[in-house]
Amino acid sequence: MTSVPLTVLVTTLDEAANIGACLESVAWAADRLVVDSGSTDGTVAIAERLGARVVTHEYESAARQKNWALDLVQHPWVLILDADERVTPPLADAARAIVTSAGPHDGYFLRRQSFFLGHPIRHCGWERDRVLRLFRTGRGRYDDRMVHELLQLDGTAGELPAPLLHYTYRTFHDYLEKLDRYTQRGADDLRRAGRRASLLALLLHPPARFLRMYVLQRGFLDGIPGFLLCALAAGSVWLKYARLFEPPAAIPVPAPERTTVKGSS
Repeated sequence: MTSVPLTVLVTTLDEAANIGACLESVAWAADRLVVDSGSTDGTVAIAERLGARVVTHEYESAARQKNWALDLVQHPWVLILDADERVTPPLADAARAIVTSAGPHDGYFLRRQSFFLGHPIRHCGWERDRVLRLFRTGRGRYDDRMVHELLQLDGTAGELPAPLLHYTYRTFHDYLEKLDRYTQRGADDLRRAGRRASLLALLLHPPARFLRMYVLQRGFLDGIPGFLLCALAAGSVWLKYARLFEPPAAIPVPAPERTTVKGSS
């Protein structure tokens, strides 16, 4: 199969269980770039064995890691993936068509189908998950958040209908292992936005998150996995706001961007 002039960018830390399948799903790309931040579980060896270009960079945040890596892209288009994501054959066909025809938009949203504890989640708000991941090189940069970073696109955006599979949180261990990092970074983002510790936030935000996901977004239709997901999401919201009561750590100062963007579409 002829390779497509596209760089696939994957950032990793101890993703040996995922990186192989992720890279194999984009074997058709001319360049697969893995940016690792100190894995000790064989992630780098697996990526190199599969022919990926591997570099290392000290981790600051997901946004800064990706922005640093975007300067290493070698092709006119770039596709951003997480190690626990897989490009389906229909999505690969759609992406190849966009890249080889050079357009018509500057970036494309991908429809993401997520799995929790091995079960597909079709409600809880996850069914509307769209991520802006495929774009022309030099037309996108991430905003400087510590968590839930967003790509700011300089240009117009379309959408590819074929799904991107996302195997998030295969076990409770996966969830709990990331809970500390994500809630700390979320609390740091709140502090940087000027939010202060509040008992009212602790009392209101967690149950509001559960009711929104489980009732309004019909998480109950996803059965027990849906209930567990909504309950854990409410718990993570509680912990994020509770961490505002901790003495603040050094809050990272936003790094100056090397590219000026006009905003997302």
